[in-house]
Amino acid sequence: MKLLELITYFRNGGSYEEFCKSHSIDIESEVVEIYMKKPLKIESELGFFEIEKTEGNYEYSSDGVAYSNLFDFYYFLDAIEESNNEDNVSLSNEDLTKLLYSYAINDA
Repeated sequence: MKLLELITYFRNGGSYEEFCKSHSIDIESEVVEIYMKKPLKIESELGFFEIEKTEGNYEYSSDGVAYSNLFDFYYFLDAIEESNNEDNVSLSNEDLTKLLYSYAINDA
């Protein structure tokens, strides 16, 4: 799954619980982190890992694949909620993808 697909899923009303279930993510995890496969490109695949596995590390490797942390799901879901408010609802999924990607690689 890519960042645009993730944004589209949640902006269209996708459920966090269903997402976790379909991606075998422990819903009881303290924090689920969103990582991007290296090298970082806006079209790179994402990985979703519980903080209990990543131990909060910026870099993480799973099944021989190197990932870098973008942000956690709490931040992401807050951004989705804000993007659906009256002031931002006209923002396209593509534009939101660019904004979140830029934040993750430049400001985080």
